[in-house]
Amino acid sequence: MQAQTFRPAPPALAQALPADGRHSSAHASQASPALLQRFSGGGPRYTSYPTADRFVEAFNEEDYGLALRQRRTIGGAKNSAALSLYVHIPFCESLCYYCACNKVITRHHDRADRYLDYLAKEIELHTAQLGRGEPVSQLHLGGGSPTFMDDAQLGRLMDLLQSAFTFLPEAERSIEIDPRTVDAARLERLADMGFNRLSLGVQDFDPAVQQAIHRVQPAAMVVELMAAARKLGFASINLDLIHGLPRQTVASFERTLAQVCELRPERIALYAYAHLPERFKAQRRISADELPSPADKVQMLSQAIQTLCAAGYVYIGMDHFALPQDPLAVAKRQGLLHRNFQGYSTQPDCDLVALGVSAIGHVGASYSQNAKTLEAYYDHLDQGRLPVDRGLALTRDDLLRRAVIMAIMCQGKVDFAAIGQAHLVDFADRFAPELAALGPLVAQGLVKLRDHELEVTDTGWFFVRAIAMVFDRYLQADRNRARFSRLV
Repeated sequence: MQAQTFRPAPPALAQALPADGRHSSAHASQASPALLQRFSGGGPRYTSYPTADRFVEAFNEEDYGLALRQRRTIGGAKNSAALSLYVHIPFCESLCYYCACNKVITRHHDRADRYLDYLAKEIELHTAQLGRGEPVSQLHLGGGSPTFMDDAQLGRLMDLLQSAFTFLPEAERSIEIDPRTVDAARLERLADMGFNRLSLGVQDFDPAVQQAIHRVQPAAMVVELMAAARKLGFASINLDLIHGLPRQTVASFERTLAQVCELRPERIALYAYAHLPERFKAQRRISADELPSPADKVQMLSQAIQTLCAAGYVYIGMDHFALPQDPLAVAKRQGLLHRNFQGYSTQPDCDLVALGVSAIGHVGASYSQNAKTLEAYYDHLDQGRLPVDRGLALTRDDLLRRAVIMAIMCQGKVDFAAIGQAHLVDFADRFAPELAALGPLVAQGLVKLRDHELEVTDTGWFFVRAIAMVFDRYLQADRNRARFSRLV
């Protein structure tokens, strides 16, 4: 998971730039607290469709291996499409009480050496199926805390990847940063390793909130890192924020937003905290009495939208904001936005090879997830097997609905004829119940429905997940949304 920091600006919830790139804060005011409250229920984030909770154990390493081999050729010719890579580094030195990520808390940094040994095995198993030298246009290191690894360990990881794959000159190389584990000198070494994008975990700048979530990092620490990163020429810096944390107030969060805007990162991700102590043991250390009220959470979200849009940020969708010149905002304006398991992306809908414990990938018409514990992950690899525990082979209906949902989530528009021609269906006939179900969203001004297309309105971008959910066949059969994160 990731984070953010200085001047008034809120992350992720609506498009604040019209197509010509001129800023307009008028749209932000349309996401009223009343509407935010109405759509405050749970729902999928749609980093994939079907969503990861639909994966099955019947999909195993043999199915994934077949998908890798099938990727090698298209129509008898070698597939030259670039890959995206994700590497999960699970280790953290200390426990953040809010965290729901797959992590291993330890101060024994030598554990990363063993983990690298097994990543090397997993990479070799991939190249045995894919061949060596597959082109890569995007790399993301997530966690946990990738910067738990020291420079030698990160250098070894990059050597492993670069010996197995061919990184394109323009490839994006991003890494999640725990500000407590990095200084200016270390940022320089990360730049020397080829990283050109950073994501800093901030969550909140208020000292009382930081104490409540067991993540104390003075604002000055982030300010210094941001200045150093700018000096080193990193192409883009993302800050992660969370609203709804313990001891957070409307006033304190407003101060954090002001600091974030002052720092002016290229991207901001603003997430809603979901308190689920029955599922995530670390959250049991958070007192429910210290959590802000639902009304205050909605107010924080509303003020974040107003602040960030007023500061010139473009609402990308879901939880993400970007400055107008950032490639993510440019892709949004040009209708070239994409979405994968890391969120919104400028990369085409390319295959995603995911490495490491619990990592989720997408190759061809399939999704796969690695074993969720280190023991199981190591055991698979000791047996010479890809460490896949579960996944999904997509049906024709899955592929059709994925195309519709991703068009909604990324372009905010669905061309009925284009979808129909690509999937050999009559869109209006196939989705007659769904089009009828859009009626209330049309009445609320979130969607425009025409004979040939549906379009998400400026206000509708704040609630794009609710619109996409209408086309989710699995939700139609199972309306239990309790397991999902909040819609806004």
